[in-house]
This record gives sequence, C-alpha cells and structure tokens, in this order.
Amino acid sequence: VQLQASGGGSVQAGGSLRLSCVGSGITLSARVMEWYRQAPGLQRELVAILSITGGTHYADFVKGRFAISRDDAKNTVYLQMSNLMPEDTAVYYCSAAETMRSPTYWGQGTLVTVSS
Repeated sequence: VQLQASGGGSVQAGGSLRLSCVGSGITLSARVMEWYRQAPGLQRELVAILSITGGTHYADFVKGRFAISRDDAKNTVYLQMSNLMPEDTAVYYCSAAETMRSPTYWGQGTLVTVSS
C-alpha cells in the first residue's frame, strides 16, 4: 500500500493550491480519507475528513476555504485550498483508515508555504 501526496508549493497569502493523494495497492473509495498537517514545532492536526459515503468534515480553521474530494476513476483524493493564510504553512499528509481519526496508512507529506 502506498499513498503518494503531491501538489504542495509556495504561494502568497490569498492564493490557492490543490493537493493530490494517489493510492496504490489500496482503493481509496473504500476507506475514510483524511488530510492532516503539521507545522514546525507543533503537533500534527486534522484538517479534513472524507467518509466512504462522501460526507465531509473540516477543522474550524479551514471551513469555507478548503474542500476535500475524491476521484474514484483516478483513485485520488484532493484537498483544494483557497484563500491561503501564512498560518496554513505546514507539511500536509493524506491518510487512509477504516474509521475516522485512526489512520492506518500515511502519505509522505507535501510542504505548503504561504507568505504574507
């Protein structure tokens, strides 16, 4: 099983990025998919959840700005990030799990840097 995250980069505040998480050896539509992030010196925190049935949940600090989605044909989960702020700077990780908030598999992380 492998999760390959990509799409990070450097943007200015107010900009947008789309992160991708491609699954190999795993069917992402059969798992709870989540995005987490970890800023320097801080603990990893949950950003967004996509349930098997398509339901979504977002951390308060990204509500209205981020959107998690899935393309089953591509076995890929996305995190569309808009109106980015400097405090969104972190390494973003995708994960796959059987249940929410209990990741079984992790992607390698992709760095997002937002400058003011």
